Amino acid sequence: MAAPRKFPHTWLIIFILIIISATLTWFVPGGEYIEITAPDGSTQMQYQPVQSKAQTWEIFSAFFKGFTKQSGIVIFILMIGGAFWIMNHSKAIDVGILSFLRRTRKLERLKFVKFLGVDNIIMSMIMFVFALFGAVFGMSEETIAFVIILVPLAISMGYDSIVGICLVYVAAHVGFAGAILNPFTIGIAQGLSDVPLFSGFEYRIFCFTVLTLLTIIWVLIYARKVKKKPQKSVMYEEDEYWRNRESVNPDEIIYKRTTSSWVIYFIIQIVLIIFAFIHPDTTLTIGDPDAAESLRLHLPALPILAGLFALLSIPLLLKSFHFFILNILLFTILFLIVGVMGYQWYIMEIATLFFAMGIVSGIAMNTSGNKITKLFIEGAADILPAAMVVGLAGGIIVILEDGKIIATLLFKMASLMEGTSQIASVGAMYMIQAVINIVIPSGSAKAALTMPIMAPFSDLIGLSRQATIVAFQFGDGFTNMITPTSGVLIGALGIARIPFHKWFRWVAPFVITLLIMGFLLLLPTVLMDLPGF
Repeated sequence: MAAPRKFPHTWLIIFILIIISATLTWFVPGGEYIEITAPDGSTQMQYQPVQSKAQTWEIFSAFFKGFTKQSGIVIFILMIGGAFWIMNHSKAIDVGILSFLRRTRKLERLKFVKFLGVDNIIMSMIMFVFALFGAVFGMSEETIAFVIILVPLAISMGYDSIVGICLVYVAAHVGFAGAILNPFTIGIAQGLSDVPLFSGFEYRIFCFTVLTLLTIIWVLIYARKVKKKPQKSVMYEEDEYWRNRESVNPDEIIYKRTTSSWVIYFIIQIVLIIFAFIHPDTTLTIGDPDAAESLRLHLPALPILAGLFALLSIPLLLKSFHFFILNILLFTILFLIVGVMGYQWYIMEIATLFFAMGIVSGIAMNTSGNKITKLFIEGAADILPAAMVVGLAGGIIVILEDGKIIATLLFKMASLMEGTSQIASVGAMYMIQAVINIVIPSGSAKAALTMPIMAPFSDLIGLSRQATIVAFQFGDGFTNMITPTSGVLIGALGIARIPFHKWFRWVAPFVITLLIMGFLLLLPTVLMDLPGF
């Protein structure tokens, strides 16, 4: 009997795509968009042909250039992996998962909860929160840090790693697509289209609700199948890694108090008090922080967090250092939210925050400096394949950019809309954005490239610019979940240990469903008189 054919490794798939991209540079004419100023002072993007640069030996240097291009995400993944490896050594996360599951099972005594299913309620709430984060402040790269937490949680609940990815990554990116106030997509697109910032949010709330409900239902149906028959999971064999890693015997965990955890508590508390005095008031911004129209909330966020940390830590310290470390994790997440919304943190600040979390967790469990260093290196080594593949995936974009053909592909696709009806045009814009997103996964970069072209074109055919913006946000969001050029997707899959081909096979029907739903949600922007449109 012939041996079963093995599907190509993720690295090989990406390298093949690099070769295909390099081949295109030999046949697709070069081009670029330049900004020109009209007599009335307005600016617009105009396409002009340039000499393409055929890529040959560059397919081998693409890994180095891609690694350099994606270096921020690569380092972010390594630091997150090392920090959580230290925390995992304390068994604090295991304690947290066991306590969480024990408490949630008690809720099944309530008839209403039992009817809905306590797991369904928990997963729905988690997905809604992350979808809201994606819709409001554009959570994307941040999801990588939560994959390490939620994949083990999903496995412990009897599901698989795909469910774990869906709880955070998929939920956040569906919210990103159905954005309400996302400054990286809606904010930039509306600014470039001369549309009032965050106008039309009423219909976007409706779109967000529909897309989030669709996602929750889709994931819960799949999760139910896996729970009923785990062998039906496409990740059943690969998830053996997580099942073995997370199969902790509660009786093996020794609950105890440590002097070092009290020392860390006082050090953290002093630092928090200092920051509370330096920043007594924080402006939490929902939307573009540079825009006057954005919603701003002025709160004493840091003093509040400092006070809560002081109150919650003491009873947890008296129980065991495990619960104190969990409290550190909780406040790390809370400070992440305040940092992103109040101080425009990005991956450097977030990686630094989690790095500090890992170090103080190691000290709190009374671990020596040498042991903490060894654990961090082990964690970074364990996550290294995921970080490396992010750099390789970045090589695809490098080849297309260096070959000077991205603008030409956009120009040719935009030319297809000439002479079409409004519905056909908005549908074509939608599909163009979805296709472009496969090679340019950055929402802000794609907005800067496409909206100065699409917005004036929509005026010529009598289409609302808001409809064009909705087509952009849907097209930008849904295919994020299948594009191998997305460092965030490849990083999240790498951490969850999900091969790209298995992920693609699972998520493709869902993405197609989202694309169809997106087109249906676009129709009212053309056929109805909507507020702000």
